Amino acid sequence: MINVRSKQYKELPISIISAVAFLTLIGLIVLKSISQHQSGGLLNNPFNKQILLLIPAIISSLFILILPRYTIHKYSYLLYFLGIIIVLLPFSGTSHANTYRWLDIGLPFNIQPSEFAKVFTTIALARYLSDHTIQIKKFYSIIIPIGFVLIPSFIVMKQPDLGTSIVMFVPVLPMLYWSGARPFYLFLIIAPIFSMLTAFQTLSFTIWAVTLGTIIIMARQTVIMSILLFFGNIFLGLISPLAWNSLTSYQQGRILSFLNPEKDPLGVAYQVIQSKTAIGSGGILGKGWGEGTQTHLKFLPVQESDFILSVIGEEMGFVLIAIVLSVMGYFIIQILKRAYLSKDKFSSLSLIGIASIMLAHSFVNTAMTVGLIPVKGLPFPFISAGGSFLITSYIMVGLVINLSVNYSD
Repeated sequence: MINVRSKQYKELPISIISAVAFLTLIGLIVLKSISQHQSGGLLNNPFNKQILLLIPAIISSLFILILPRYTIHKYSYLLYFLGIIIVLLPFSGTSHANTYRWLDIGLPFNIQPSEFAKVFTTIALARYLSDHTIQIKKFYSIIIPIGFVLIPSFIVMKQPDLGTSIVMFVPVLPMLYWSGARPFYLFLIIAPIFSMLTAFQTLSFTIWAVTLGTIIIMARQTVIMSILLFFGNIFLGLISPLAWNSLTSYQQGRILSFLNPEKDPLGVAYQVIQSKTAIGSGGILGKGWGEGTQTHLKFLPVQESDFILSVIGEEMGFVLIAIVLSVMGYFIIQILKRAYLSKDKFSSLSLIGIASIMLAHSFVNTAMTVGLIPVKGLPFPFISAGGSFLITSYIMVGLVINLSVNYSD
C-alpha cells in the first residue's frame, strides 16, 4: 500500500502545481500592493478577498482531483445542461450596470455562472467528440459539436458578455481538429468572420474573396457546394454594415477607440492609455513594490483584475511580466504535452479544451493591456482578483491533474 501511494505521488504533475503556485503567489503580491491604500470592509480589500476565495478554489480543485475519471465522463452532459440553466438564472434577477452576468445567492460575493458554464461546456464537448470519433470526418457531423457551444455562448452574449462568449467558443476548433476534422471544415467555420471583418474596405474584401475562392477550388468540392460556400460568405460580408449599425453605441465606441485610442483619451480609450502609461513608466525593472503612481493614484482602472499586468509592469517591470507570461506559456505547454501523450480520448480532448481556455484568457488579457485588441473583461488566470474565475481556474487545474496523473514528469 505504501509503495502504491508513493508511486501515485511521484506521478503527480509537479510542473503543473509549481506553475500554478508561482502565478498565484505573484497575484497575491500584486494585490497586496494594490490594497495598501484601500479602505473599507474585509471584502473590499482585493488581497483579503483573494485569500478568502482561494479556500473554496483549492477545495474545489481537490474535490475534482479525487473524482474517478469515468464519473467526470458520465455526468458531463448533466453538467452541460446545468451550465445552461445557471447562465439563464441572472436574467430573472436585477441587472448590474445594465448587464445580467452575476447571480446573488447570499454569499459575500456574487457568482458569475458563465465561468462555470465555460468549463462544463468544454467537458461535454470532449465527451461528444470522444464518443463520435469516426463520424467527425464528415462536415455535417461537426454541426452538433458547434451547436453544443453556440447555445450557452449565445445566452452569455445576451447578458451581454462578449468576451466570455468568445472564449467559450475558442476550444471548438482545436478540439475538432484533435478529433480528426478536416482542416478545410474548420476553415469554413472561421470564414464568415473574415468575410465580415474585411467587408468595410474594398481592397481587403477583394483580396479575401480571391483567397476564399482559391481555397474552395483547391478543396475540390462539388460545383453546387462551392457556389454556396463562396457566395454565402460574400453575401454575409455585404450585409456586415447592417450588423455594425445594430451594435449599441457603447459597443461601437469600444471598437472605434481600439482603432484610434487617442481620438477619445477620456472616454472608452482611457483604460488602454493609462495601462500603456503604467507599463511604460515601469521600464525594465519597475518603480518598486508599492511605488506605482498610476496604480496608487487611481489613474489605472480595474487594476486588480483586467489590468493587473499593468500594475506588474509599473511596479516590478517588464522583466516580471516576461517571467509571468513564460510561466503561463510553460503551464499551457505542459497541458498540451499531457493531451498528446494521453491514451484516453476523452481526457486528451478535455486537456486540449482547458489549454485553449487558458491560452485565450492569457492572450486577450495581455493584448488588451497593451492596446492590441479592444478591452474585454477577461482576467489573467491565477493572478487577477476574481471569485468565479479563480474558482473555475482551480477546477480546471484539478481536471488537468486528474486526467493526466498517470503521466510522470
